[in-house]
Amino acid sequence: MVGVLSASFKMAAGSSWCLRLASVLRAGGGCLNRRGWIPGVIPVRGSRYHPHYLEPELNKEQHRIPVSELGPEESAALELRTVRPIKAATNNQSSSVFSDPLTSKFINMMMQCGQKSLSRSIMSKTFETIKRKQIESYHKAPESEKDTIECNPHKIFHQALENCKPVIGLTNIQRGGKSYQVPTPLTDNRRRFLAMRWLITECRENRHRRTHMYEKLSQELLAAFKNEGNVVKRKRELHKMAEANRAYAHYRWW
Repeated sequence: MVGVLSASFKMAAGSSWCLRLASVLRAGGGCLNRRGWIPGVIPVRGSRYHPHYLEPELNKEQHRIPVSELGPEESAALELRTVRPIKAATNNQSSSVFSDPLTSKFINMMMQCGQKSLSRSIMSKTFETIKRKQIESYHKAPESEKDTIECNPHKIFHQALENCKPVIGLTNIQRGGKSYQVPTPLTDNRRRFLAMRWLITECRENRHRRTHMYEKLSQELLAAFKNEGNVVKRKRELHKMAEANRAYAHYRWW
């Protein structure tokens, strides 16, 4: 549409404003609405806050630093925050020391039908179950092995997710009327998504009907923490399939 309009402007009478408007159309510096073309206006998503507002500071440690230990740039930013308004924090932001973005993401993925309170209770019971199991194994273990037992459920959760993340995946690419499974490196978001989805799917589909969700999830997290379990096995199978199809890796570019 831009090319047709610019061509029509060039074919019009040789007035200077038509040529200038055609150059604006080619450069993309304009906005088309019901009233016509408005040159120099680019449609953007609006915000309820003026650009004069500053972003909120959620890190409490930043507020505890004495003013005498701040650098020149940090002192200037602090003085600026005393005179300029600050935006309100969104619902997914928190300054609590117990706030964990990875745990919140996992809770949102586990949620069904908008029952977030149920998903949160399952996650809290999962951490409680992991804590109890690790403390029991800590007291039963000999003195030489007690230092190797991790009792923090948050660290266990993070390490279990890290052990479940695949490094490479398979992508369907059609060449010459045939479909090939081409090994492709995964981004960090995709790796995290697959690890979370595999954990949730394993707990929902392969658990006994009398086993609670938090019990099965605690078992899978502890197994993944030790590089064991069905989720880690599924990741290794994906890596084996990618290794078997490495002959098709050039189809990513050709």
